[in-house]
Amino acid sequence: MIYFSDILNTVLPMLLAFAISTVTGHFLIPQLRRLKVQQTERGEGPQSHLGKSGTPNMGGLMIIAAFTVTGLIFAVKDARILPVVFMTLGFGLVGFVDDFIKVTKKRSEGLTVRQKMAFQILISLVFGLILIYFNEISLDMIIPFGRGAVLHLGWFGLPALIFIAVATVNGTNLTDGVDGLCGSVTIAASLVFTIIAVLQHNNVSAASGAMTGALLGFLIYNAYPAKVFMGDTGSLALGGFIVGIAYVMQLPLFIPIIGFIYLLESVTVMIQVGWFKYTKRKYGEGRRVFRMTPFHHHLELGGWSEVRVTALFTAITAVAGAVSLLAIW
Repeated sequence: MIYFSDILNTVLPMLLAFAISTVTGHFLIPQLRRLKVQQTERGEGPQSHLGKSGTPNMGGLMIIAAFTVTGLIFAVKDARILPVVFMTLGFGLVGFVDDFIKVTKKRSEGLTVRQKMAFQILISLVFGLILIYFNEISLDMIIPFGRGAVLHLGWFGLPALIFIAVATVNGTNLTDGVDGLCGSVTIAASLVFTIIAVLQHNNVSAASGAMTGALLGFLIYNAYPAKVFMGDTGSLALGGFIVGIAYVMQLPLFIPIIGFIYLLESVTVMIQVGWFKYTKRKYGEGRRVFRMTPFHHHLELGGWSEVRVTALFTAITAVAGAVSLLAIW
C-alpha cells in the first residue's frame, strides 16, 4: 500500500527542485553567454554539430544547484540522502574542472584520462566508506530476479563499487551528445528508482524525486534546439547520482537494466575502438563497425534527427525500467 506521506515526500522535493532549476537557468544562461562559457565541438564529430559551437556550456550547474539544495533540505528527514548528494556533487566537481579547462583553453579536451580516472576512483572510495561507516549501509547487492536474494562480496565489495561507479559515470558521460538526450534518459531512470523507493516506503524517494524535478527544469532550456548544454559538469554529476541512489537502495546490479542506454553507449565505443585497433594492426588500415560512436552518433549519421534519437533512447529506458520493476519483485 502506498501512503500519502510517501507521495508527499516525493512530490515536494520534485516541485522544489524543478522551481530552483528553472529559475536558476533564467539567470545562469545569460551569465554563461556573457562570460563566453561556450561549447567547443570536436572536429571529428558529426558535421551537423559544428553549428552548436558557441552554445553556452556548463548548464549542469543548474541541475547540481537544484538537487543539492533540495537534497540537503530533505536529508534532515533521512541521512541516507547525504551520500547521494555527495556522489552527485563529487563527480559534478570533476566535470566542472574538466569543463573549466575546456573553456579557458578553448579546446574540446579538458582533464587527461588519467586525471579523470584518479578523481573518480577517489570519490568512489570515499563514497563507499561513507556508506559503510557513516550511514551503516551494507554494500550487499540485491540480485535481479533473485526473489530477494542478495550478493555478498565481503572485502571485494569496495573494489566492485569503484568499478561500477567509474563504468556508470563514464557511460552517462558518453550519453551526453544530443540535445536533451542525457537529461531525458536520466529522468526516466530516476523515475524508476522513485517508483521502487515509494513502493518500499523508502524516504530516499526524496532524492530521486529531486533529481527528476531538477532535470525537468533543465530540459526547458536543453531540449532541441538546446539553449544550453549540461557539459561534463552535468553528465558526470548525473552518473554520480545514479550510482549513489542505486547503492543506497542496494540496487547497483540493476544499473545495467535501468541504465541500459548508458551501457549501450559504452559498449559501442569499446567495440569501435577495439575493432579499429585490431584491423589496423592486422590489415594496416583501421576499420569501423559503426558509422561513429557513441551509438547515438551512428543513428544521426544514418539520418535520424536528434529528437527521434532522444525519443527512442528515453522509450528504451522506460521499458528497461518496467523490466527492472519485475526483476525486483
